[in-house]
Amino acid sequence: MNDDYELLVVGSANADLVIGVERRPAPGETVLGSDLAVHPGGKGGNQAVAAARLGARTALLARVGDDAHGTLLLDAQRAAGVDTVGVLVGGAPTGVALITVDPSGDNSIVVSPGANGRLTPEDIRAAGGLVSAARVVSSQLEIPLETVAEVVRALRPGSRFVLNPSPPAPLPDEVLAACDPLVVNEHEARVILGDDAGDSPEEWARGLLALGPRSVVITLGAEGALTAAGPDGSPVRVPSPKVDAVDTTGAGDAFTAALGWRLGLGEDLPTAAAYAVRVGSAAVTRKGAQDSYPTAAELAETVPEEEVPSP
Repeated sequence: MNDDYELLVVGSANADLVIGVERRPAPGETVLGSDLAVHPGGKGGNQAVAAARLGARTALLARVGDDAHGTLLLDAQRAAGVDTVGVLVGGAPTGVALITVDPSGDNSIVVSPGANGRLTPEDIRAAGGLVSAARVVSSQLEIPLETVAEVVRALRPGSRFVLNPSPPAPLPDEVLAACDPLVVNEHEARVILGDDAGDSPEEWARGLLALGPRSVVITLGAEGALTAAGPDGSPVRVPSPKVDAVDTTGAGDAFTAALGWRLGLGEDLPTAAAYAVRVGSAAVTRKGAQDSYPTAAELAETVPEEEVPSP
């Protein structure tokens, strides 16, 4: 298949404003934190950088503001090797994520979408050549859902669509039907499935497949991931190597990017997920989101393939 990009990411680009805290504040409480650190982020920007660092031919379709944060994000994408021809500038301030990280490495995030909320279906139609030039297209829900739906309509025959519905929201049937896979964590799975979610990842996978996606991947943090292809595919557990977690910010984005890239290279779902688990595991061993993403050489050194049990 001739294509210009192994992965096109259509999604958000944010400036991450990060503060370390001893613990998160309770309602009405003030806590002191560390010095403010500003990093390039956003689920779309993170995925694009993660894939490009690994060696994938990657492009980003996003919108940033005509401001200092927008310049920071564009510079970071280019430095990682991402093609930024699809990044639109202006219309609103660059999106911002306010992130607190506790000593265990867990994080809490509040996002101000800014320019991400102005990435429109019209922008997708105008970038139709970019979408049709990609083997795999990956998206998230930090941009308008109607824009994600337009991405699905613009897919070329034979390309693959990967969706991480974060933050979770009800998905139209046409979007669900295109997902191959739908990638969720435990929280996202429970929100989408509601009261009938069940208690195990296997139950979540069955419930999610019943909604219509072609395949599902559930990320399980330190436990790895679970894959299932529909409608009757058996769930497969993909274990994670043991690593010392420093900061989980952006690890799920690194996982999803690696997964989409490897699927586009022809790997089956459990094999691609096993690679993606290694990438996510490597990312949590360093601070930050994009700063933590490994190159292929760093991945081989940090999380050797032989350390990961087979699915």
